[in-house]
Formats: sequence, C-alpha cells, structure tokens
Amino acid sequence: MKLHHHFRAMCGEKLFPARRFMHEHKHGHHHGHGGRRRLLEHGDLRALVLYLIEEAPRHGYELIKAIEELAGGAYTPSPGVIYPTLTMLEELGHITVETNGAKRLFSMTTAGKETLDASRPAVEALLTRLASGPGRDAIMPVRRAMENLKTALRMKLGGGAASTEAMRQATDMIDELVRKIEAL
Repeated sequence: MKLHHHFRAMCGEKLFPARRFMHEHKHGHHHGHGGRRRLLEHGDLRALVLYLIEEAPRHGYELIKAIEELAGGAYTPSPGVIYPTLTMLEELGHITVETNGAKRLFSMTTAGKETLDASRPAVEALLTRLASGPGRDAIMPVRRAMENLKTALRMKLGGGAASTEAMRQATDMIDELVRKIEAL
C-alpha cells in the first residue's frame, strides 16, 4: 500500500472525501509535480503532526517550526494548512486541545497514539524520506537566505509605514540581485 494511501486510511480520510477533492482540485494536483515526487504526500502532514505531538504537547507555531526542521527547510506548512489539520485530528479524537488565553496546546489522545502506533513503519519511512530530502542538500542556505529576505521586506515595507523612497530602493536592490543571480 502506498504511503499516502495508508495515511488516508489512518486519519479517517474516507470521512472527508469532499474536502480531499476540493483540495486536489483547488491546487491542481493529485500526485507529484511534473514527474517529481512531492516532499509530502496527501495525509503525511497529519502523520507528522501526530508524531510530533506524541513527542510532546505542542502549540501550532511549534508544530510549523518542527516540521520545517524535519524537512530541512524544504517545506514549511502555513497556518492555513496546520490549523485545519489540527481541527481534523481533534474531530477524529486523535488529539485534544487545551486553551490558555490565545494559545492552544495540542496533546495526544489514546486513540491518536493507537492510530500512530498502527502506522509506525509508514511514519518511520516518511521521517527517513524527509531526512534525506531536498532540504538537506546545498540548496538549504539559499532557502534560508530567501526566508530572511521575505522577513526583512515584511518588517521594513509591510504595513504601509515605508516611504516611497525606501520602497524604490528595496526594489532596485532586489532587481540588481536578480541580475547577479541570472549571471551566475
């Protein structure tokens, strides 16, 4: 059984067929991109979340960062992906949530542990794939630099506080950098 099919069954995918169809239709893919294997197949995210919550109860942001680290920076799930996954796992009875102010702490339930234990070989295969994936090669420093650039731009130019001159200078710097990269 393929890994992603196993996780669909593990996480109760059959309960949400319309959601799966809408996701695949919206994002225009079923398997892979142009013949390349995707880093995470459908259902893998839920398995990773269960695995990480089994290690220790976690907040959503901690899960995002832990998955990014496991994937070597090659994949960072957005809050728009993580929180619906957490909601689904909670609805399935695999995790519980404890709210403390604005923070929500997610913990494993007995049913979640049983589900994860039943799929341990597939989870181990997923972790091995992530450990040897594209994020672990020479591209990692480039990915980090790209994230740093995005963060700097959001902080400096976001919110409309930047002057027109600052925005023009940032645009010129980015255009110059693009020209230098193209000349490599």
